[in-house]
Amino acid sequence: MRQKDYENRVGNHEAIHKKLTGISNKIGCAKLFGILILGLTIYFLFARSFPISLIIVSSLLLMSLIILWIYHHKLHEKINYSSSIIVINRRHLDRISGKWTAFPDMGAEFISQEHPYSSDLDIVGQKSFFQFINTTHTWHGRQAFAKDLLHPHYGIDELKERQKAIKELSKDIDFSNHLEHSFSKIGLHSSVQKLTDGLKDRQLFIKSKLLKTLLMYVPMVTFVLVAATVLFRLEGLYIAATSIIAVQTVVWIAGIGRPHNYLNGISGLPYKLRAYGEVIEILLASKFNSKKLKQIQTVLSEPSAAEAIKDLHKIAAKVSIRHNVLIWVAANALLLWDYECAIKFEAWKQKYAHAAEGWFHALGEFESLLSFSHLPNMCNNTCLPSPTTEKAVEAQALGHPLIPNNARINNHVSCKDNIFIISGSNMSGKTTFMRTVGINLVLARAGSFVCAKEMSFYPLEIMTSMRIADDLNEGISTFYAELTRIKGIITLAEKNSNMIFLIDEIFRGTNSVDRLSGAMAVLKRLDSLNAIGMITTHDLELCEIANQFSRIKNYGFSEEYRDNQIHFDYILKSGKSITTNAKYLMEMVGI
Repeated sequence: MRQKDYENRVGNHEAIHKKLTGISNKIGCAKLFGILILGLTIYFLFARSFPISLIIVSSLLLMSLIILWIYHHKLHEKINYSSSIIVINRRHLDRISGKWTAFPDMGAEFISQEHPYSSDLDIVGQKSFFQFINTTHTWHGRQAFAKDLLHPHYGIDELKERQKAIKELSKDIDFSNHLEHSFSKIGLHSSVQKLTDGLKDRQLFIKSKLLKTLLMYVPMVTFVLVAATVLFRLEGLYIAATSIIAVQTVVWIAGIGRPHNYLNGISGLPYKLRAYGEVIEILLASKFNSKKLKQIQTVLSEPSAAEAIKDLHKIAAKVSIRHNVLIWVAANALLLWDYECAIKFEAWKQKYAHAAEGWFHALGEFESLLSFSHLPNMCNNTCLPSPTTEKAVEAQALGHPLIPNNARINNHVSCKDNIFIISGSNMSGKTTFMRTVGINLVLARAGSFVCAKEMSFYPLEIMTSMRIADDLNEGISTFYAELTRIKGIITLAEKNSNMIFLIDEIFRGTNSVDRLSGAMAVLKRLDSLNAIGMITTHDLELCEIANQFSRIKNYGFSEEYRDNQIHFDYILKSGKSITTNAKYLMEMVGI
């Protein structure tokens, strides 16, 4: 955990921000005073017929103002940078202190009740891991991070390379702060995704080379004619220039929709592309050790993403004049501006479109790795788990990453091709323990750090049945909804025995007789399919099934009573639970 480091960075940049703001205010006053003096100087220039001394003075004043303006702009960039670093590090401190639950971005669009585990394990949604650790600022980064959490499909070799990359990024807080600031200038809008989708269409804007040549070079002739008309004021040139402008205006108006639609994907991108260019330059200039990060650099350098993005930024900047209608109309009448932009964009696509989507996906992957890299700096008990070929999940001091450091209770777990029946009284920690195993396995399958002292795992498919609710609109009861979910678990186990199931309070929605017989039938079926997993229960009779099947093991949680109060230790113990607390809890609330 790096709480002190984050606090120091906040303090340092607050001091820098205060100092630079003071300087900026003084420069602002100096600029205002300089403008007033320059105005007076210009007045006396005209009043005294341009004496050489005043010309020199006014020139020096103007140059000084330009220098001040440039310096002031750079100063504002530094002030904005410090402001951004303060925000970034304060958010990290909020993650450590537990205030992260107020973060607005919880990945709401990724919530799906049909997903095998996301809702039950708090992966996305309110008070989720996504809300806790996500630091992505681009559409592709956000998608990549969600995919790594919800749909990771990495082999063991790939997992090891991802772990090395995440470990490398976790060590340099200044670098990660700098990258997050740079990504934040891009924003989460999906306009870049629309661009990459549009690049898949390789159809030429204009197929005829002759027509393309005319559209590119005729406006040059028009510009020369207009310039000659202004300079020489010959009637013949005036007529020729007016005529050709009229023809170009008709051509533009007649086909106005075609270049407009062709360029629509880049019309709002100039500032985002500039920010992308900055990020790419930072990454290409960095010296990475891990293979995964070097692969991202390779994607960005062959062909050169930095050069291509600069060229695309220039085109997008030209296209953006359409937001000023008067200038846009004049530019098209005089220079067929939209056609020129479209032809240049077509040439750009022919040169770079095949690689462009890969650049944005590589940047998104980097943002996802960067998000995972923050976990060891937030939690005081993390490690990189070891992928194995044995169907097992083993961990020492395994804890839940979303529980604050000062409140987290860690447990040891060794599930080697086993099914655990976890019994225990109310609030003893059964469900939290299962979620702890589940969320850490999700992180391990993404190549991330986990919240444990040590951990080894097989990248098992995960499916859960925990937060089951009825659906009034569909006329589905809680019991039927749970049946459907557990049927899905059995179906997955039939297709792939390399899976782990996590079932909380199985068949809670029906009577005790049917619940017990149904739970036993499910356990027997899952055992026969060689699935591994965990199931919690209040029915101690269910624990007897462990006597019949060698793969099924009993574990439990317990509590004790001191000074007429209930105390939980939240420690997993071998064997079934031997304590109950329902009667005590009912008395405590006055029943």
